[in-house]
Amino acid sequence: MLNLKKDRRAVTAIVLAMMTVAFVFSFMPRVFAQAASTETVQEYASFSNMDGIIKGSEDIPNISLGKFVLNIARTTGIYAFFTNVTEKETPAGDKITVFGWQELFMILVGLLIIYLGGAKNFEPLLLLPIGFGTVFVNIPFGGMGDAPHGFLDIIYTAGVGNEFFPLIIFMGIGALTDFGPLIANPKTALLGAAAQFGVFGTMFGVAAFNLVPGFNFTMRDAGAISIIGGADGPTTIYVAAKLAPHLLATVAVAAYSYMALVPIIQPPIMKLLTTEHERKIRMHQLREVGKVEKILFPIMSMSLAILLIPAAAPLIGCLMFGNFIREIGVVERLSKTLQNELLNIVSIFLSLGVGSQMTPEKFLNPASISIVVLGLLAFAIATATGVLFAKLMNLFLKEKINPLIGSAGVSAVPMAARVSNKVGLEADPGNFLIMHAMGPNVAGVIGTAIAAGVMIAVYAK
Repeated sequence: MLNLKKDRRAVTAIVLAMMTVAFVFSFMPRVFAQAASTETVQEYASFSNMDGIIKGSEDIPNISLGKFVLNIARTTGIYAFFTNVTEKETPAGDKITVFGWQELFMILVGLLIIYLGGAKNFEPLLLLPIGFGTVFVNIPFGGMGDAPHGFLDIIYTAGVGNEFFPLIIFMGIGALTDFGPLIANPKTALLGAAAQFGVFGTMFGVAAFNLVPGFNFTMRDAGAISIIGGADGPTTIYVAAKLAPHLLATVAVAAYSYMALVPIIQPPIMKLLTTEHERKIRMHQLREVGKVEKILFPIMSMSLAILLIPAAAPLIGCLMFGNFIREIGVVERLSKTLQNELLNIVSIFLSLGVGSQMTPEKFLNPASISIVVLGLLAFAIATATGVLFAKLMNLFLKEKINPLIGSAGVSAVPMAARVSNKVGLEADPGNFLIMHAMGPNVAGVIGTAIAAGVMIAVYAK
């Protein structure tokens, strides 16, 4: 072997020889073209033509080095964010102009969502995939949200824009949920029902927005928007897909955002509406619920839904199916699959699909911003009415209940119950409310599903 330090001359000579051979071979096609027969030339041309153009690329124009560099520069994100101007269609069917800086803004929103989920631990299971979905869909020239073959568009079309993913999520929630606290203390179901005032009360807010020039929400739109107050992402998607598909993107993002922001939104309302003494109320330990009761509960709930509110039966039925699989105890593998693998996989896809809808033409407009505001109003009303109704119940109950558990009447399971427990511990470090709050919390899931069924039964086409 040559020593590169000692034999520099030899190495240089070898390199020059190789370059010379390559140079000679580069002229061989033209030499052969002049000397060989037509048949030989055609045979060579089948591999490479005389001008050095690869076969099949004859119609592609030659590009100079300068033009090549310029084309590369024009395909960068930096260039796109400052110069891109495209026409896109809004969910209502209108054509609007979308600028590159708006896509950059939405990417920054996605990064903020990722930060809240990853750094602040605000429901990372939801916010992290939603944030990345937002970033992905706004990447210039990425095409991840483009129909019909974009990665995110496939996810959205397959399960988010219809009832597929929401119903699977409900099966998983049912498999994870213990209805024991609700069965042990049935009166807490009233708190879950009271929280639905946020849902129906927001319909009046939607009607009020119609008095503002430029807003034209229908009653179907109002139903899809007001259901955000239940703080239940899958139910919101389910109702919007039935009543107002053009609003699905905005209401889904709003619902999941408020679900994730429960620890920020609820505590100030809870503290404002309760006294220090009320927050310190201790509740008696719940009785133990028998296995037979737990098995019969999902069967009876599903039966009542079928008989009284068939429009809500798909949601309640899937919820109770998952719970029955959990409680029956003979199909542990199915129960674990619903609780873990299936629920996790579908949650990832559902959250990515929700994030994929956060594009400028769908989000940066007055109607979408008003929906976000109305959703916040609905959620605040639901929280407040749950707390106030608990205080009202205390006027008639011998054994008082802590009003803080009323805020768990929204169906954000189990986040709302954890928030009730956290605020209670701040007032009294020995006062654990988590199990008591789970009663109205799971009742809120059922209540929101019933409200959804009512909306669909009344307003669906």
